[in-house]
Amino acid sequence: MGSENFLTVVAKNFDVFAGPLVALVYPLYASIKAIETKSRADDQQWLTYWVLYSLITLFELTFAKLLEWFPIWPYAKLIATCWLVLPSFNGAAYVYKHFIRPFYMSPQTSQIWYIPRKKDIFGKPDDVLTAAEKYIEEHGTEAFERMISKADREARARRSNYMIFEEDYGY
Repeated sequence: MGSENFLTVVAKNFDVFAGPLVALVYPLYASIKAIETKSRADDQQWLTYWVLYSLITLFELTFAKLLEWFPIWPYAKLIATCWLVLPSFNGAAYVYKHFIRPFYMSPQTSQIWYIPRKKDIFGKPDDVLTAAEKYIEEHGTEAFERMISKADREARARRSNYMIFEEDYGY
C-alpha cells in the first residue's frame, strides 16, 4: 500500500522531479564539459541552450498567472527542454541555426541596435584613426611611434606570461 502511494506521488509530480535534472543538472554538466573541449559545436549548443532557458524562464515569470490555467504547461516545458538538451536531438543548436542566427544576422535587425558614433567639432567620426591622427597632431610622429612600440612590448609580455601560465597549469 505504501509503495503504491509513493509511485502515485512520483507519477503525479514527474515534472517536478525530472524538470530540474533535465533543465539544470545535465546542462550544467555538459556545459562544463564543453568548456574543456576545443569544439565550437558544443559551445554553441550550450550557450544557445542557456539563452533559450533564460527566455523560457522570463516567459514563465511574465505569464505565470496565465500559465496556471494550463495544467499541461509543466509537461510541455519538460518535453521542449528535453528536445533542447538531449544530444540526439541537438534542439538548441537547431533553434540557433534556423531562428536566432537568421534574425540576428538580418540587415533590419542590425539597424535596430545601430548607435551613431559621436562626432568631434570637425564632424569626423570618433574612431581609432581619428584619435591616432589627433594624437600625432598634438604630440608628433615620434611620440606616436614610441607609444605603439610600448604597447607592442606590453602585449608580448602579456602573451609570454600567459604561455608560462598555460605551461604551469597544463592548459
